[in-house]
Amino acid sequence: MIISPIVWIICFGLFCTVIVFQLFYYLYFFRKLAVYKPYPKSQSVQHPVSVVICARDEAQNLVKNLPGILVQDYTTTHEVVLVNDNSTDESKYVIDEFKRSFKNLNMVELTQEAKMITGKKFPLSMGIKSAKYEIVLLTDADCVPASEHWIRKMQNAYQDETEIVLGYGAYHKKKGILNKLIRFETFHTALQYLSYALAGMTYMGVGRNLSYKKNLFFKNKGFSSINQIPSGDDDLFINQVATNCNTVIEIDPDTFTLSEPKASWNEWMAQKYRHYSTGKYYKPMHKFLLGGYSFSLFLVYPLFILSILFFNWQLAIILFSIRFIAQAWTYFKVMKKLGESDLFPWFLLLDIWMFFYYLFTIPAIWKAPRKNWN
Repeated sequence: MIISPIVWIICFGLFCTVIVFQLFYYLYFFRKLAVYKPYPKSQSVQHPVSVVICARDEAQNLVKNLPGILVQDYTTTHEVVLVNDNSTDESKYVIDEFKRSFKNLNMVELTQEAKMITGKKFPLSMGIKSAKYEIVLLTDADCVPASEHWIRKMQNAYQDETEIVLGYGAYHKKKGILNKLIRFETFHTALQYLSYALAGMTYMGVGRNLSYKKNLFFKNKGFSSINQIPSGDDDLFINQVATNCNTVIEIDPDTFTLSEPKASWNEWMAQKYRHYSTGKYYKPMHKFLLGGYSFSLFLVYPLFILSILFFNWQLAIILFSIRFIAQAWTYFKVMKKLGESDLFPWFLLLDIWMFFYYLFTIPAIWKAPRKNWN
């Protein structure tokens, strides 16, 4: 069967459109993060802080990670609120043992499941309700701060109008291709949500490293509007309450948190299905922009190959090279800021991989996620 030349002209036209679309994202949104430098503050203010952590059957992680939170170099009043959510392991005894040495550790013990409230929202709500201080700093039991200055520098990001501070939750670097794939996807997600925040279009945060004011939480009735959704305690809540002026980012390396990456492909995909299932509840403009970017990223390589084979390989390579240069510059700058520079030599292969990644995660659109948060 002979395909009409008009088909390949249309194919090349689509390729040109995709390249222009991609360049728009790199040169408008992602460039903001690549060149970002925080405004120097004339003076630093240390606010009282409540660190809130939810844990379910996390005894081993608490033993490993909780000391990094409890020994923070922060002399101003602060507390650690640890919500023990119906754990059946040794978590309670581990927490009690820590409480002997750290008087600012407060445990909220939950012994019943919340009805009609799925996921992590109920224990997190109880933790925030129990918090003594206005600034709440969230992380997970499987996370450890990258430095002893995590609390001090995260709270120092607050300015007069600030109600939300977005941090970066990284993963430990380990050997193997799966570790690179997980870390690149995490970097790629951060590239988007941090850049959008700088553009005044905040659409999500990550619960591994996120801070907001307690008053903001209760002013918006907590998670009441999203209680029926299994996940979304971080991204959907931020999507609803963030404005173009109440959110800042903090990407000082001392403020990163580090988590253990999933050890198997199936575990990682289950995690991604749960996270991506919330995207359909984002605000329409966010869905349009995020969906458009993902769709263009999905199409760029198939259209590039077809344009090379059946239209004009010189023009196709020139267009792809322009996109490649913009992408390489952006990735190099942002990976350096986020401590992921070791991924840069692999970025082209990892970028190609994203085509297959989107294929694997498409089922998240219709697949019902697990109701358990852990």
